[in-house]
Amino acid sequence: MSENNVVSRYTTAARINHWITAVSLILLALSGMALFHPSLYFLTNLFGGGQMTRAVHPWIGVVLFFSFLGLFFRFFTLNLWNRDDTVWMKNLGAVINDREEGLPELGKYNAGQKLVFWGQSILILLLFGSGLVLWDVYFEAFTSIDQKRLSAVVHALCAIGAILIWIVHVYAAIWVKGTLRAMTRGSVTRGWSWKHHRKWFRQEVGKP
Repeated sequence: MSENNVVSRYTTAARINHWITAVSLILLALSGMALFHPSLYFLTNLFGGGQMTRAVHPWIGVVLFFSFLGLFFRFFTLNLWNRDDTVWMKNLGAVINDREEGLPELGKYNAGQKLVFWGQSILILLLFGSGLVLWDVYFEAFTSIDQKRLSAVVHALCAIGAILIWIVHVYAAIWVKGTLRAMTRGSVTRGWSWKHHRKWFRQEVGKP
């Protein structure tokens, strides 16, 4: 494809940051499910057994937290809600059916992407906090049994929520043709940009 037909969307650093976060989340989901229920214990084989899974799971959580923190500070200003997002959500049916004509021009992210961003921001913060309470190797002396019980429930519920949001995120990236290119090559076509994020496209092509 001609370089004249593409628009840069993500830097190499942003893409690396994204994929570290994505891989960390997948590893956390697999190791967490292995520890969550006996029927899923076979997943511990992916991490070298039960003891190793229990040992590495919180450390992967630390990697996820700081990696996502990098994404947060990169993109949070672009994910602030505005009136165009409200209009977009009210016309979600038209968007799903590929009828975006007449809707407000969008910046770099649409309302759905913003909800994913803020949903994961809140859930990952709660997962990190509750995970610290459960990390007895380092924090057992600082928390009570009741706090651990509450944290275990919060941790499990937030993990389920984060996994569901991740599934929606991946599905949407596959559903909207041309989106995956942004996080694999760092660029998108001009046609994709004009159709889905026209305001952002105008800003990009207006740059020197």
